[in-house]
Amino acid sequence: MVQITRAVVPVVLAWAVGIAVANAAPTFADRTETFTLDNGLQVVVIPDHRAPIVTHMVWYKAGAADDPPGKSGIAHFLEHLMFKGTRDHPEGEFSDVINSVGGNENAFTTNDTTAYFQNVAKQHLELMMTFEADRMANLVLTDEAVIPERNVVLEERRSRVDNEPSSQLREAIGATLFQNSGYGTPTIGWAHEIASLDRADAVAFYDRYYTPNNAILIVAGDVTTDEVRRLAEETYGKVPRRADPPERLRPREPEPLASRTVTFADSQVTQPVIQRTFVAPSYATDPSDEAVALDLLADILGSGPTSRLYRELVAEKGVATTAGASYRSSVLGDSQFALFGIPRGDVSLDELMLEIEAVVEDVAANGVTEEELDRAKRRIMAGAVYSQDSHSSLARVFGNALVTGQTVDDVQRWPADVEAVTADRITAVARKYLQTPRSVTGYLVGVSEENPS
Repeated sequence: MVQITRAVVPVVLAWAVGIAVANAAPTFADRTETFTLDNGLQVVVIPDHRAPIVTHMVWYKAGAADDPPGKSGIAHFLEHLMFKGTRDHPEGEFSDVINSVGGNENAFTTNDTTAYFQNVAKQHLELMMTFEADRMANLVLTDEAVIPERNVVLEERRSRVDNEPSSQLREAIGATLFQNSGYGTPTIGWAHEIASLDRADAVAFYDRYYTPNNAILIVAGDVTTDEVRRLAEETYGKVPRRADPPERLRPREPEPLASRTVTFADSQVTQPVIQRTFVAPSYATDPSDEAVALDLLADILGSGPTSRLYRELVAEKGVATTAGASYRSSVLGDSQFALFGIPRGDVSLDELMLEIEAVVEDVAANGVTEEELDRAKRRIMAGAVYSQDSHSSLARVFGNALVTGQTVDDVQRWPADVEAVTADRITAVARKYLQTPRSVTGYLVGVSEENPS
């Protein structure tokens, strides 16, 4: 259930922005409304009456970067334990009810949040609210439930990280890149610390963060604000505040002084990969409009066959089988901008990195063309039109933005911010942030008699 963002996956906001009616300023989901219950729970309503279904989603402002020192993985562990039942509803009942009405559910943990969601027919929304509000306040944990689930999490780590060379490389890059913010610790946690987590740790984290004044409820689908308000007050509104959560600390990263290199060699690796990751601002830490410019820069450099990296390194020179870029813009602290490639034939990783560097240096020195910028903007906007067909996508866009310090207005205004970015601004952020001393370069290689590890 851990949500792991791969370097090749674009940030949610980069594909989930919409377009308003013709001749108006571009906006996203402009019918979205928000209000706050007396107990502090923020509620967001995203109406869409095309089908009688809803996505019901609760986001807690507590993720892996909020794990106490020495207790890495506790946010994700509690995500698992939230399915163990309450005083009134034993383990499995909530899931059985969702299945019985033809719905589906899941949950995930990131550095900054833990979220739980269900997709059901509209008439079952109140039932979802009743169950979710209950486990917000009345989770029951016993050693008999906690200890076996801890073993499940350890096995999840073994299968998803310890047995996956690419995951281990990403973990090593993150631990090297982030020295101060807490993002260097993996969401799932370090194995030796997971093994020591117990019931008391889970209860302490639950009592500290799982309170309505630290949560956001998002309902997207065939609903109105008035009916969601009524149902929310009847269910979540009865949940008392249990705590005043502490300030969420994401210390800024120190200015990097030197480039760093991480190499992971494993016999399972049959295709070498190189990745260079830079510390970059996020929307939460952005002092001006740099984050939105970085979003567009990532698209221009490495999104699809018309991007600079793919066109020059794959299509024209044939030195790579793939090459691209990504930027994680919606996090609470400093973020990362990544470049990556897979060499073709006898091309070495170092040779491929020199080619990647040449492309980046050209952008920093000579800028991007208006055609490239216009194409990137059109691609982002076009993808957004399709994304709005999904209630789940809408809920995720707003939820991720709100738990990382943005507002509903920020999300709705984002397309206009994209349209305002100039080619000169793209050049400026490339020069400022894509500097080698700000980076960690990761090598994923195989192991052979000629290349022992």
